[in-house]
Amino acid sequence: MGFGMNEKALEIQARTRTFAAAVIIFCAGLPDSHLTRDILGQLIDSAGATDSNYRAACRSRSPKEFLSKMGVAAEEADESKGWLQLLVAAKQAPIDAAGPLIQEADELTAIFVKSRKTAEHNQQERAKLTRDIRQRRR
Repeated sequence: MGFGMNEKALEIQARTRTFAAAVIIFCAGLPDSHLTRDILGQLIDSAGATDSNYRAACRSRSPKEFLSKMGVAAEEADESKGWLQLLVAAKQAPIDAAGPLIQEADELTAIFVKSRKTAEHNQQERAKLTRDIRQRRR
């Protein structure tokens, strides 16, 4: 286990890496077409950014940086879901191949949003506790 990282964070890092790799494999399996070329590039970028921003959140140097990186990871996972859904809707990718990736993007988005909300709540509680302690000292 990495220094300062809990097991759950390492599991999610593995999921984001697996997701990004699965998206690359999925894209490589689709026919090369002028209709999809730009979308596939955007999809690969957003899936990779999901992974890199979650990893950056795990190594953040401050609560503010953590909140920012988790927000970006959530946005990128949701963007990946959108590109996958577009490929299916445009009949450029089969739902049986894209479906598990859409589900994983949705689950990762939910995890990141919940984690960010929990961190925001904890940050507010710490600030309240600090204010209370300061007031008691007066």
